[in-house]
Amino acid sequence: MPDSQTLNNQQMARRVAREFSSGEVVALGSGLPCLIPEAIPAGQGVLFLSESGALGYTAGPNGQPRDGGQNLLDAGGQGVAVLPGGTIVSAVDYWAMVRGGHVNTAVIQPAQVSSTGDFSHWTTAATPGLFSAAGAVGLGVGPGRVIAMMPHSGPGGAPTLVDQCAFPVDGAGCVTLIITDVAVFIVDGHGLTLLELAPGWNADDVEAITGAPFTRAGELRLMSFDLQDLAAPNKVFDSGLAAIWDLPDGATVMIDGFAGPGGMPQYLMVSLRDHGAKDLTMISNTAGVARVMGFGTPEGRLAIDHSILVDSHQIRKAIASYPVSPSAVRPSAFELALQRGEVDLEVVPQGTLAERIRAGGAGVAAFFTPTGVGTLLTEGKETQVIGGKEYVLEQALRADFCLIRGHKADTLGNVVYKGTSRNFNAVMAPAAATTVIEVDEIVEAGELDPEEIVTPGVYINRIVKRPDGFSPYE
Repeated sequence: MPDSQTLNNQQMARRVAREFSSGEVVALGSGLPCLIPEAIPAGQGVLFLSESGALGYTAGPNGQPRDGGQNLLDAGGQGVAVLPGGTIVSAVDYWAMVRGGHVNTAVIQPAQVSSTGDFSHWTTAATPGLFSAAGAVGLGVGPGRVIAMMPHSGPGGAPTLVDQCAFPVDGAGCVTLIITDVAVFIVDGHGLTLLELAPGWNADDVEAITGAPFTRAGELRLMSFDLQDLAAPNKVFDSGLAAIWDLPDGATVMIDGFAGPGGMPQYLMVSLRDHGAKDLTMISNTAGVARVMGFGTPEGRLAIDHSILVDSHQIRKAIASYPVSPSAVRPSAFELALQRGEVDLEVVPQGTLAERIRAGGAGVAAFFTPTGVGTLLTEGKETQVIGGKEYVLEQALRADFCLIRGHKADTLGNVVYKGTSRNFNAVMAPAAATTVIEVDEIVEAGELDPEEIVTPGVYINRIVKRPDGFSPYE
């Protein structure tokens, strides 16, 4: 058996790197996965995310940072360098990205993987009786796929691919691809299938050191370590209409809005009106009150707000916290449409609305809150007494599209806001399948200070510059 011909760790890292595509966000667990950034040339269009909070980084030479000595480390404690357009995120934001579906791939180093895709992490195996899985449990859920990068044999030659894990399971049915130092397997509903072999190995050799049955692909391939060039995806669109061309009838759309005109994506609202999509469910703090309240609006002008979508009969329902005018003699367009029975309304307390949106973007299905208990707003909802206090269960909110406003963005979608316009824009960005942002200025990646970035480009799919001379007033 060719034991001396197992791949080294760097070769394994290069083979894993072949799985990535342009624009992919890849969360790297501790251990062997931390070697992968060394295998990919910087600027290849793949965003690596570390449990330590680095987003968009490359390996530092000899484990030392490339950024003037800042203490930037990966999950394994090695120095890294943030690339142009990279940033730093908190632990809360990191796990929101992972759970919320914003990470395409997670790469972990299990101690064992079963034939059904269960895994026990190496940290669990290294701490017997303590079940110290660390972040591995979280990396097993949320990402579109989970890749196991691991030696084929453990201490003493024990198999790492087994029929059933001997250690506590850190993720059930999570792993879909296994890359070891001798072979590549896929995991599906039929069990393990051998796809590729390391140089010098054959299927019988692999079978002899594997602790689970597997089938062999019809055509076994030899592992390759060549990497394709991956350019960063283009997120910049020429116009608002081009950026929302595929927004369908019946979609749920989040649109920022407060009492005044600031912070609203007026150019994208006009684009949506011109696009003409109908039967929309609109999630917004307001449903078009800036137009009738006049806060910050020049005399003799009308603010462009959600009212233009109501007037064009595109809105079927609004989920909002402040949907009507504070003045009985100046009703909003939505208020009049509601009185005529043309639209539906779900009123949500403002803080609850913000948290429902945040939860949707963070992969939290529902939460308990004391807000609104005993009022009309929570009638018919599940309640529970926790610590002697009654709480109501609120469901998370997600949207098909999100139209928001920023001040400045780079070409990767990292966003800086201006003043209080940050209010609902930043919380809405992660909570939609497609987020489109309207900004005053677009700069190249690296021109924004990583410390000033509020919304990472992970959450932004499309960027539009507000045209010069565009007025948010009519």
